[in-house]
Amino acid sequence: MQDPFYHKEKRRKKTRMLAADAWLDSALYDFFQSLGRGYTNMQDFFSRFRVYGIRRLFVEILSDGLSFFAIGCVLMAGLALPAFDATATGHFNKAEDIAVTFLDRYGNEIGRRGIRSDDSYPLDKLPDYFVKAALATEDRRFYDHWGIDPIGTLRALMSNAQGENSTQGGSSITQQLAKNLFLSSERTLERKIKEAFLAVWLEWHYSKDEILKLYFDRAYMGGGNFGAAAAAEFYFGKKITDVNLAEAAMLAGLFKAPTKYAPHVDIAAARARANLVLSNLVDAGFLTEGQVTAARRNPATPIDRSAEANSPNYFLDYAFDQAKAIIEASGSTSNTYVVRTTVDPVLQSYAEDAVTSVVREQGEAYKVSQAAMVVLEPNGAIRAMVGGMDYGKSQFNRAIVPNRQPGSAFKLFDYATAFEMIPEYDPDTIVSGATQCIGNWCPQNYSRNSVGRISLISAFQQSINTVPVNLSIKTGRQPIADFAHKIGLTNDFPVTRSLALGAASVSVIDMASSYAVFANHGYKTPAFGITRITTLRGDPIFEAEPDANRERVVSDQTVRYMNRMMRAVVENGTGRRALIDGVPAVGKTGTTSSYRDAWFCGFTGNYVAAVWFGNDDYQATNKLTGGTLPTTAWQKFMAYAHTNIEIKPVEGVDFQPAPFVIANAAPAEGQPALPAVERPPGLKPGAADKLLAVADMLKSALGGSSSEASLAVAPAPATPAKSL
Repeated sequence: MQDPFYHKEKRRKKTRMLAADAWLDSALYDFFQSLGRGYTNMQDFFSRFRVYGIRRLFVEILSDGLSFFAIGCVLMAGLALPAFDATATGHFNKAEDIAVTFLDRYGNEIGRRGIRSDDSYPLDKLPDYFVKAALATEDRRFYDHWGIDPIGTLRALMSNAQGENSTQGGSSITQQLAKNLFLSSERTLERKIKEAFLAVWLEWHYSKDEILKLYFDRAYMGGGNFGAAAAAEFYFGKKITDVNLAEAAMLAGLFKAPTKYAPHVDIAAARARANLVLSNLVDAGFLTEGQVTAARRNPATPIDRSAEANSPNYFLDYAFDQAKAIIEASGSTSNTYVVRTTVDPVLQSYAEDAVTSVVREQGEAYKVSQAAMVVLEPNGAIRAMVGGMDYGKSQFNRAIVPNRQPGSAFKLFDYATAFEMIPEYDPDTIVSGATQCIGNWCPQNYSRNSVGRISLISAFQQSINTVPVNLSIKTGRQPIADFAHKIGLTNDFPVTRSLALGAASVSVIDMASSYAVFANHGYKTPAFGITRITTLRGDPIFEAEPDANRERVVSDQTVRYMNRMMRAVVENGTGRRALIDGVPAVGKTGTTSSYRDAWFCGFTGNYVAAVWFGNDDYQATNKLTGGTLPTTAWQKFMAYAHTNIEIKPVEGVDFQPAPFVIANAAPAEGQPALPAVERPPGLKPGAADKLLAVADMLKSALGGSSSEASLAVAPAPATPAKSL
């Protein structure tokens, strides 16, 4: 009987598997055996070339050298590709920007911005000693190297390592030109690598004289000047062909650090640098000591440009940015323009004096170091802009950067929104001043005291915090933010529960524009500083039309209500220091909870002004409020500005301005001629320093009696003044 568990097919399958396994083992064995035999044969072949003794050292060096050379070629190709991408377009960096001459509102020049360039002089027309001075200072081996000067670089590195004040840089002229033409000024290893490759590329494509000419025309020489010819005209008022050896040495010294050695910035540093350049001319063998002696004894004297330091520089920086945007949009291809602005030099000087004098007198006591002010006419024309205490020390324009909180000055938007949205509200409406919490946030008043029911005008006048927060709950916070953007604020800010108390970042110029809406009868009043732009030939590019298509953004009733409330702030509220005899002044103070920012924003019928005080590092002041220094500076400016002009009324303010009387040129018959009323001169910062010095001298002469010394220098007031 056959076994039921016996299957013949299954046994045959097992046999095939064993056969496959055997074949695989045999194949692998044969493969590795043949591989071993091949390796042995290769060893036998290469053994014929084996080198012994000293020859092996040279062979190893050559072999490794070829390997590293191949690796280096691959690496160099990888590094060179990004550098040569800069040349693929066939365009150099744009060396020429627009040059702008600015005029004030009356047509007088007040400053310039932009660049000055001049490439009209061929290389062979430049003074020989200027060319030699530049070569001796920047690249003595210029005509001997191939774009990169390893010897000069090593010399500069050794000089720096020894602590010497070398007058020759490490980069060749070709490398510096490569940076000017193709690269940025960032200090990175990648930029230096690209610079080296591009220097070699320039040497392949241009002659030495062409490279040198490009360098003289494209190098930045300080003061907004590109090229030696423009620099000679700017610093010495001469053509480059007419400069003497001393002037040429000073110009050649600018290539290394034009900002540091510019003669209009630091004449002592410029002359010291020029003296080193003269020494370098002698060391290079281009001139003898006798030939440079006269230049050493009679150093170059640049043109006096101190008047430019008194220009409204913060405003000019602002206007230059505005002009560039307008010119770019116009599509004009000219490089030189004349821009007529709105700034008034007299009002500008009043604004600067008002701000700086207050900080100098009381800034230390309040621990405040910076201030800013923007003055507008009710139509938005900027008459003055102060962006900080000292433009020479800091060019940061604090008047236009939206990085400060307005505090209670923001309440203008809260109350105006309420008047716009709730028709039954007016300044005499009684509302609750009780604290209402929003979540876990419960606002407090400045006095820490709670108030009961109070009128809107009293709450605004006393700068009560709980009332605008309650209003924001009723109107919603988003409508307040929308209203603020509609009438003047241009930057975005988060709509938080503390928005009603000024928890938003704003700029001084935007606050002035917002308040100007209420001085301009409710019409949108964006600030503007340019009225006309023309090319140097007089072709018109832009003409401002400030009164065209004005949009009403606030109702006439709300304007009257808010102006009446702001007048109450000045008469009996937190802004009493802003009172001006015979002038209807209105406004609102602002103070942040941490005392980092203090404001006063307000206007008369003639001018609108916003003032900010604080510190650049956001450090808290010594309890500075908007009702102290900002209001004082605002009042000082407005008192100056409203002298001998017609005082205009403010809508909604019950105030009769003083009559404007124009003195007759000839007195009536039988009447004596009255002396002309003149404004007393303002006290300049320099005069204040001199008075302090005189006070110290008197104190010493009087044996230390401070009271007598103070009495000796105290000026008598010209007119009775109210308490500030």
